Amino acid sequence: MRYLPLTAQDRSAMLEKIGTTSVDDLFADVPASAWLKGPIANLPNHKSEMEVERTLTALAHKNIAAGSVPFFCGAGAYRHHVPASVDQLLLRGEFLTSYTPYQPEVSQGTLQYLFEFQTQVSMLTGMPVANASMYDGSTGTVEAVMMANRVTKRDGAILSGGLHPHYRDVVKTHSELSGFTIDCLPPSIKATENLIKKITPETSCVVVQTPDVWGNVHDVTALANACHAQGALLIVVVTEVISLGLLPSPGSMGADIVVCEGQSIGNGLNFGGPYVGLFATKEEYIRQMPGRICGQTVDAEGARGFVLTLSTREQHIRREKATSNICTNSGLCALAFTMHLTLLGQEGLKKLARLNHTLAVQAVDRLAKISGVTILNKGFFNEFALELSKPAAAIVERLAAQRILAGVPASRLDAAPELRNILLVAVTETTTAEHIETLALALEKECAA
Repeated sequence: MRYLPLTAQDRSAMLEKIGTTSVDDLFADVPASAWLKGPIANLPNHKSEMEVERTLTALAHKNIAAGSVPFFCGAGAYRHHVPASVDQLLLRGEFLTSYTPYQPEVSQGTLQYLFEFQTQVSMLTGMPVANASMYDGSTGTVEAVMMANRVTKRDGAILSGGLHPHYRDVVKTHSELSGFTIDCLPPSIKATENLIKKITPETSCVVVQTPDVWGNVHDVTALANACHAQGALLIVVVTEVISLGLLPSPGSMGADIVVCEGQSIGNGLNFGGPYVGLFATKEEYIRQMPGRICGQTVDAEGARGFVLTLSTREQHIRREKATSNICTNSGLCALAFTMHLTLLGQEGLKKLARLNHTLAVQAVDRLAKISGVTILNKGFFNEFALELSKPAAAIVERLAAQRILAGVPASRLDAAPELRNILLVAVTETTTAEHIETLALALEKECAA
């Protein structure tokens, strides 16, 4: 059997080999009071494969699939069309090998796509070097802050109020355990925060997101100059990587480290993961960058080949020399990202980004006409914030019952009272004019009731 491969004779032989007569002997140190006296109440007995499939299918049908209804959820995870060719190409063994390349030069296919992945990330972010991926955007942000601490030999980070609250919380958790300090600014949807005034000679880095979690697009050039004047680094976070097909790259605005969530390209929503983190920086900081770097070379016969150029993980070098303990590079998701972006090409990405923005503008124009709905953004890419006349969470629940997934209530991300009526709405190329009109009509009824 696939999942229970040992026969009774196998078990007996194993127990005899280790000098016991029963599996219970292996748990002799567990107090009798902790042992179950019988089956766990309310749990069903074992079922056949067909019965399990039937049960799980019934559970799955309680969900509303993103592609089956008007869908406007975003807030860091976005629904985009992924060509069927990506899933098919992922099956090819030339590129996807079983695991991390511990003997890297044997895995030429893996090294090749990671090299190409790095090149794409570098071009997208406008940065000279990129690593061979991180877990996701949130953990990549933590790694960026810790890297800035090492580079500047300081331990104080400033986090913009526009940074995704989940990202903020991940950084906060690491700061408490790793011993660095963070200054988190409050949510700033309506007011413009002054990050420059917060920078001091003790600041290691400023973390800012664009487009931010509320959908606002920022020019961070002046902020980058202010950081550099004080010897601090600017970390730019991008949760919607498609935006880099239309907006200026963080590198062109003076960013020192760029972190992105790459889920939007090649990877579906997948109930929240796994995703893939993009990480890029300036060349002078390359040895402080976490993860690994793949390089291109030629072999003894002059043929093109790929190598693992730099690896700063604790699994590869002494723990005290490591820059990170991240132990994987989300290889499958990185491969999907590279395949999808390769299929799009530079012009295709620009067209996709332009289509996202165009549809978002159409949605804003329609929703702005509704009494009880206020658009809070002056500039946005494909996501924007609405202020409703009533609490957003309750409206979202009622519309979900009507099979309309209207967006993400800001109160789900941050408990600040001023966010109760804020609704985040994301529009992508998968959104149709009919979807926008359906949402508009539903909001008209809700806000007028």
